[in-house]
Amino acid sequence: MVFGRKSKSPETERQGFVARLRARLNRGDGWLTYDLAQLAPGGNIDEDVLDELESGLVMADVGVDATERIVDELRRDLLRKELGDIDSLRDGLRRTMTGILLPVEAPLEIERRDSPFVILMVGVNGAGKTTTIGKLARRLKDQGLSVMLAAGDTFRAAAVEQLQAWGARNEVPVIAQQTGADPAAVVFDAYQAAAARNIDVLLADTAGRLQNQQGLMDELVKVKRILQRHDAEAPHEVMLVLDASQGQNALVQAEKFDAALGLSGITVTKLDGSAKGGILLAIAQKLGVPVRFIGIGEQAEDMQPFRAGEFVEALLAD
Repeated sequence: MVFGRKSKSPETERQGFVARLRARLNRGDGWLTYDLAQLAPGGNIDEDVLDELESGLVMADVGVDATERIVDELRRDLLRKELGDIDSLRDGLRRTMTGILLPVEAPLEIERRDSPFVILMVGVNGAGKTTTIGKLARRLKDQGLSVMLAAGDTFRAAAVEQLQAWGARNEVPVIAQQTGADPAAVVFDAYQAAAARNIDVLLADTAGRLQNQQGLMDELVKVKRILQRHDAEAPHEVMLVLDASQGQNALVQAEKFDAALGLSGITVTKLDGSAKGGILLAIAQKLGVPVRFIGIGEQAEDMQPFRAGEFVEALLAD
């Protein structure tokens, strides 16, 4: 898997991403893929249709809270006789879903500082955290920022090598120590090195861990505390990487990481998997943490900033 430098314009790349997002969210046989007309073969919208829609939303990982909000608003439309056909149902879904997602549409903004802007990357094993770091490093370099990587995942033998490969691919330095080293010490050494070299952004990898592994969660808290001894505002971004195909378990992960660290951003990967994107609505409704990026594949251009309107259109595409 080799990533060259970006040759397409940002807008062309974005248009291609939106087309792929629409195609990949709408394949298979889940509720978010088939024509809404199947809910109401006669074309009339009534309580039975909304009950079936409610079940479908829950099954599509939209979550109980977000589903209740969506269906309650649609029931009000029905009572006002504003929900007469499939087109009005689609419009109502578009409006309610966008209303849930717009508050978490918040692109990552890197502040120019005298010291490095530190992004602490967290998440469970298999969520795509290391790949996300590589894609983010490329994006930041394309924006004219200098970047350094910190190999804070010292528990997994291949983790340092993986991060070093991404560093070489993106031509950014990587600070690492041997397997089993203290992750907090690695991240602190990287912070000092980044400060000495006037690096703009330090991307710090951490060991993948389950949200119920308290010892490893405590290790993350320690990393954050060590950084704050030298910069009270660091880390300036705590970004959780979530695998969309994990469904409601992804929401549980987000809640646990947020409680331990105070998340400031989320990247959702593998939206070409089975969950079809409903989990973003659940997370937005329950936590309200900004969604920075979404990803649908392995290529660098397959990760793009989250935009609520585009995402909802992709969900509701025929």
